[in-house]
Amino acid sequence: HSNNTSYPWYNTVQPVAWFLENHIEEGKAELNFSEWDNYSNRRKKSKLKSIVSQIKDNKMPLSSYTFIHKEAVLDNTKRQEILNYITELKDSL
Repeated sequence: HSNNTSYPWYNTVQPVAWFLENHIEEGKAELNFSEWDNYSNRRKKSKLKSIVSQIKDNKMPLSSYTFIHKEAVLDNTKRQEILNYITELKDSL
């Protein structure tokens, strides 16, 4: 979710590269942390609220991502830490 994407080795294999590029572009279109400072506080709060909702509903991180990146799977402790952080951030805006 930024302009600083670090592509894995398998990004050179088709059709995986097309799938991956599409995922990355969709993610950045929805939320791009490289553009965060340009967002209004209202938009930031909306994005943070959406992040909380998606984490609570187990929609993020995507299962297609965690299938390969097992370290990105959130256990309950990690999930709660992220939710607490995002809530504090949202409340500070």
